[in-house]
Amino acid sequence: MMVATMFATLLANTLLGIPLFLTLIVTALVGFVFVDPGMIARMMPQQFFGGLNSFSLMAIPLFILAGNLMNACGMTERLMRVARLLVGHLRGGIGHVNVVGSVFMSGVNGSAAADASALGALLVPAMTREGYSTAFAAGLTAGSSLIGPIIPPSIFMILYSAQTNTSVGQLFLGGVVPGLLLALAFMAMNAFHARRAGLERRTTLPALSEVFAAVRGALPALVAPFIIVAGIVLGFVTPTESGALTVLYVALCGLAMGELRPGAFWRAVIETTRLAAAIFMIIGISSVISWELAYAQAPDRFAGLLEPFIDSPVIVLLLLSAITFVTGMFMEEVSALMLLSPVFTPVALAAGIDPVALGIIITLNITIALITPPMGACLFIAAAVSRLDITVLFRTIWPFILTAVAVLLVLILFPGLITWLPETLG
Repeated sequence: MMVATMFATLLANTLLGIPLFLTLIVTALVGFVFVDPGMIARMMPQQFFGGLNSFSLMAIPLFILAGNLMNACGMTERLMRVARLLVGHLRGGIGHVNVVGSVFMSGVNGSAAADASALGALLVPAMTREGYSTAFAAGLTAGSSLIGPIIPPSIFMILYSAQTNTSVGQLFLGGVVPGLLLALAFMAMNAFHARRAGLERRTTLPALSEVFAAVRGALPALVAPFIIVAGIVLGFVTPTESGALTVLYVALCGLAMGELRPGAFWRAVIETTRLAAAIFMIIGISSVISWELAYAQAPDRFAGLLEPFIDSPVIVLLLLSAITFVTGMFMEEVSALMLLSPVFTPVALAAGIDPVALGIIITLNITIALITPPMGACLFIAAAVSRLDITVLFRTIWPFILTAVAVLLVLILFPGLITWLPETLG
């Protein structure tokens, strides 16, 4: 009764358009009606602070700031030039540039929304000039932005790690192959569309000297992901320390190139503060709701419902993915991740599912929700930067969703694709 009432409250307030933070507070207060109203003054602040009292969570604003600084000092344009030279000569080359650019960008900021806004404003007009429909260009931008939270670093993986005590370094390594598979799937989709639409090659194969010159110019940005992942995996730094080093590295590169101005730096800090504050507010109140669910033994009851399937890890993962997918359609993604991870993890471990594989699959599920109507944040960003009516994108985004779901199913059937790299590198 308690869980059903809390879920109904959450859904009703979301559909009414009440701001997310207020929606979560109301849901938490409803939960205390069933737990004990007298505990509100004591347990709500305690659990709110406890959810934020994690050193690893400090990495989130640092990685966001690194991505914003990267945009401010022109690194994004340098990466786009490399991507254009690598794949721009292919049929539908500008669409491939969109996907490859997302792969490059994902190695610094770990945010799908940042990728969608930065690349969409740059590439959607370019794609329409080369014969793409605005709807496909916006859809590919939204779809390729999903690569951001999968290829390390990833804000979602840091949150999952904080909730489940899974190694961040192992999660980062586990996301590399799935992220590249997602990129290949969208590139294949783009190639099929380009051939069917009769799009021709617009450029010739670039000279090696031109490619080397572009890579040399973008080298500071290309090196950043290796600094992040290698430092964490090798145990030299924690994720938070890695985020701080990345911010320092990007800022010094921007100053050395003469492209990071004081005004741009200050705007990056302000934008980071706004986004990080919103994320931490959601984390705090989600921790209160998670405590209420644990108090009501909701995870144990949920595990009991899935007990008949506990001998089949694939079926368990399919059921957990279906629940996550539907939840993500109606709930903000950080909230969904914070609420579902503590409930799902005991069930998955009982089924013998590797915690790293579970983390990547949940992260990909949550990420797909970013482009799924009606709440997908990246859909609204892609529609805004392409000046496309959101209802049009709601109708045309489904092939991109199905492409991402196909990759998800491959990972569920073959979890070794996730665990191979973490196991190989120890």
